[in-house]
Amino acid sequence: MAHLPRKRFGQHFLVDHGLIDAIVREIAPRPGQPLIEIGPGLGALTQPVLERCGALTVIELDRDLAARWRQRQGITVIEADVLTVDFEALAATAGAPLRLVGNLPYNISTPILFHLLPVAGRVLDQHFMLQKEVVERMAASPGGKDFGRLSVMLQWRYTIESVLDVPPEAFDPPPRVDSAVVRMVPLATPPVLDEHRLSELVTVAFSQRRKLLRHTLGRWLEGRGFAGTFDVQRRAEEVPVTEYVALAQAL
Repeated sequence: MAHLPRKRFGQHFLVDHGLIDAIVREIAPRPGQPLIEIGPGLGALTQPVLERCGALTVIELDRDLAARWRQRQGITVIEADVLTVDFEALAATAGAPLRLVGNLPYNISTPILFHLLPVAGRVLDQHFMLQKEVVERMAASPGGKDFGRLSVMLQWRYTIESVLDVPPEAFDPPPRVDSAVVRMVPLATPPVLDEHRLSELVTVAFSQRRKLLRHTLGRWLEGRGFAGTFDVQRRAEEVPVTEYVALAQAL
């Protein structure tokens, strides 16, 4: 019996075989690597990845799809909401850095990225299909409208590259947005900082992005008795990631 996509899970299944091949080439799976796929769906990526690496763990919330995957040799199924999965424990069990792949549900893609941030030190790389607009924000440089909180909070920890554009007609049912595949490689020696402090100051900075920072972040810094120097005569989108990181470290 055919599986009908479930709207509440944000299911859009990849059906363009040329694009599937291109994505798998970008992932370049190898035997023996601990690969984890988030949301395998009907297996557009799962099957070709499994053929190349021989064993795969999948995280699937839809119980009907999870039941299907349990019947497949070489696949370990975690039937759960990805936001509840302990990736630190999975990395410890694997004994090697994880490789994460997936066509992420667009309605919770940003929460998933933030859920994975603390475990970046146990990850080799991440290849995700996301809304193209989200990928552009992830990879954005300072000075443009796409550069924001998401850019800063991911770029302090990863090298981010958009590797493929994916049109709506590559899916069934077609989403109402363009998609893209992003490659995220954790930095080997990331800056040492309090991630929550960085998140807090970046959230304040971008809370009124059209205003100069003296109205937002400047007041916030004053309230914390910050005695260092930081140019608040700029807008939030004009400040490079390295400066936000240095400020978080100084605090």
